[in-house]
Amino acid sequence: QLQLVESGGGLVQPGGSLRVTCTASAFTFDYHAIGWFRQAPGKEREGVSCISASGGRTNYADSVNGRFAISRDNAKNTVYLQMNSLKPEDTAIYFCAAKKSEPCENYRWYDYWGQGTQVTVSS
Repeated sequence: QLQLVESGGGLVQPGGSLRVTCTASAFTFDYHAIGWFRQAPGKEREGVSCISASGGRTNYADSVNGRFAISRDNAKNTVYLQMNSLKPEDTAIYFCAAKKSEPCENYRWYDYWGQGTQVTVSS
């Protein structure tokens, strides 16, 4: 069973940066694609970004492309989401999720989920 824990959320001003981290507790981590999702109050959950198991393929939603960057360190069982030029509309709970199947940008078929971390962009 793969367990995921997010960290690094918080309050940041518009235009600022934040890095959220997803740490997994399983030796099979490097066989899993990882996705970042977010859910804002009153809105559906949406896929934000994902990275393949090898790290060789990434995907970004149009709303964050050019501002967010995803990376992974399989030796540390960790995936990072660097968020720059943050906007108030980026405010949401951010979740990471994992699956064995590819491609990662098929956001509907993720099997394991973390509890989420709150990101608030406000002045």
